[in-house]
Amino acid sequence: MPRRKVTLAYMSNKSERKISFNKRKKGLIKKASELCTLCAVDGCAIIYSPFESQPEVWPSPEETASVLSRYNSLPEIEQTRYMTNLESFTKQRLEKVKKDIHRLQIENKRKEVKCFMYKCMAGIKKPEEFDMTNADVMRSVMEETTTALNSRMRELNIIDPNDPATSVSQNLH
Repeated sequence: MPRRKVTLAYMSNKSERKISFNKRKKGLIKKASELCTLCAVDGCAIIYSPFESQPEVWPSPEETASVLSRYNSLPEIEQTRYMTNLESFTKQRLEKVKKDIHRLQIENKRKEVKCFMYKCMAGIKKPEEFDMTNADVMRSVMEETTTALNSRMRELNIIDPNDPATSVSQNLH
């Protein structure tokens, strides 16, 4: 499911901002509660606001102190194990995008070669027009197509699986 791009703008009206803050705070606390309940984990939230003199502490000040105490008692390496900063997040995302691009380039090359092969079979293109730098891709596409044709012909009882002379690959060589 694609993510919707949300554009946030600063709310200049103080009362609207306070109403929005309270709704979102309530939703955040509800999500934190659901996460803790459904995943059987301990969690807490501390929310400071210009609208209240004291921070909102969930689930309670005592439980929050307990969770924070346990967190603070962990070695620093454990505290930061799953944390990420903007730079490392961006690098991870960039690597993923690079892999996706590479995969799509390979997929597109295979489709181009397959299209060329079909155009040659239809007499639209001449085999001499083929770029030999893609020979490995063409061989792979031809083997894949031959295997699919043989399989389909066996399903239709057009070829005898025990007679290699009737297979498509045998007739190509």
